[in-house]
Amino acid sequence: MKTDYIKQGNSADLLKTLPTESVDMVMTSPPYDNLRDYKSYDFPFETIANELGRVIKPGGVIVWVIADQTVNGSESGSSFKQALYFKQIGLNLHDTMIWAKDSCAFPETTRYYQTFEYMFVFSKGRPKTINLIDDRENKWGGCNVYGTFRKPNGETVDRSTTWKSTMCKDYGVRFNVWNIPAAKGNKTGHPAVFPKQLVADHIISWSAKGDLVLDPFVGSGTTALVAFEMGRHYIGFDIAKEYVDIANERMKNAVQQQTLF
Repeated sequence: MKTDYIKQGNSADLLKTLPTESVDMVMTSPPYDNLRDYKSYDFPFETIANELGRVIKPGGVIVWVIADQTVNGSESGSSFKQALYFKQIGLNLHDTMIWAKDSCAFPETTRYYQTFEYMFVFSKGRPKTINLIDDRENKWGGCNVYGTFRKPNGETVDRSTTWKSTMCKDYGVRFNVWNIPAAKGNKTGHPAVFPKQLVADHIISWSAKGDLVLDPFVGSGTTALVAFEMGRHYIGFDIAKEYVDIANERMKNAVQQQTLF
């Protein structure tokens, strides 16, 4: 199967060209509700969800980053409806994660400022790749352990010293609320660019080198770019030609940079 390309077109149609169970990971954020002005294109969610469920491999993971619009004083709840639909078609809701940003796009006057998005992690069965990132500083790291212990030969040994064990690591697995700033200095013209760190951390967590990462709403190409830089194959779809052109230009520059070293 051909990989490592970004193509312009409707994802609902382009996904049908991919073989069944051919994709290791999906990393994407759809144009949810009306929070994004996305050229007035329709978003046939159920068709796309069904196709993603078809093309993902057993053990593959779909990371679905989404938020809700507030209409007439009430949040839409679209994110929950979509999560339940993915479960309905047979995928596991492996984890419900939160992306906590450092700013809000729409300051509110009647509710607390909205500064997060959901990151639903779906899997077809148990994820085949799990590389949990352990960069959370453990305040109990380097435990002070006191008392004695008995060696196999019966000898009693004093252990009143600093002792590092698997129970007292300096760093533990991070929580499922990720504090990652929104992308800064966006020069692509796309309304909602992924921070590279967010994409990289999910790709590390749920895929291996050589795997195929798909983004059916690739926008200006951040998912494809990060996948390439991390030694994965990629496929990206987007309905907006101007963003596909930007994404392909970014990939061209990345390939040229890699050949220089």
